[in-house]
Amino acid sequence: MKYFAPESAAEAVELLQARPGAGVVAGGTDLVVTARGGGRPLPATLVAIHRVAELDQQRRTADGIVLGALTTHAWIERSEDVRSRWSALADASAMIGSPATRHTGTLGGNLMNASPAMDTGSPLLVLDASVELRGTGGIRTIGVEELLAGPGRTTAAPAELLGAVRVPEPAPGTGSAYVRLEHRRAMEIAVVGAAAAIRLGPDGVITSARIAVTAVAPVCLRIPDAEAGLLGLRPDPDALATASHVALAAVRPITDVRASADYRRSMTAVVVTRALALAARRAAGQATDDRPPAGIRRAS
Repeated sequence: MKYFAPESAAEAVELLQARPGAGVVAGGTDLVVTARGGGRPLPATLVAIHRVAELDQQRRTADGIVLGALTTHAWIERSEDVRSRWSALADASAMIGSPATRHTGTLGGNLMNASPAMDTGSPLLVLDASVELRGTGGIRTIGVEELLAGPGRTTAAPAELLGAVRVPEPAPGTGSAYVRLEHRRAMEIAVVGAAAAIRLGPDGVITSARIAVTAVAPVCLRIPDAEAGLLGLRPDPDALATASHVALAAVRPITDVRASADYRRSMTAVVVTRALALAARRAAGQATDDRPPAGIRRAS
């Protein structure tokens, strides 16, 4: 195995271009753990980007926040700014693995691993996030929805490096949340997850809604039909429940060791309803406790 540890993004991109099939590793919580578990072998060449300081920066802009690819889940979880403005992303980051995993695991790695059960995918979708992909021809920006192509697959070219994630500033009156169904409180993968972002007008009516689901389709998936049905309504239990049941038509769950497809489908409505309810409370300023919500425990 060949191992390289470049100190600039440009050098990393050159290595990826010169060595087809090379794998990128940062925290190693996805690539290395998967290899040890027999999921897939490590590539013949590893390009470790943990020394690339320019990828480990976070900055506010006039349009929102820019999170370097090496931003850890622990940083996101602890950021008061993220917790208050981009709450769904903070919720998700606080649920990932253990404290040790969150300390080393990165946002860029979570995205590029492209697991349908990744916790940050759905929050980034409802927050309308985009990514910067660095290649030999420069930087191109695409939406997270466009990046995700299927289980373990993205639309990034083999020699492209994810440099940063851009999350726009939420409009006034917006609240967001991420909720997941899980077997246990820590070191867990989502059985079903849902993220929601709701904007309320001065009269308490929903003026914007975004819904995305986790672990019930080949990719983290937005559900426009369920979103559209909420516009012009108040976020009462009936409206949220109706939107959640509309979401069922879009999901394509599978059966695996963690749950059956039927169970995932039935629980999708529950998880979506709870995510919408929490997002609505936050939009109304009613959710004063900004700690990430505990996941829904699956009955054993």
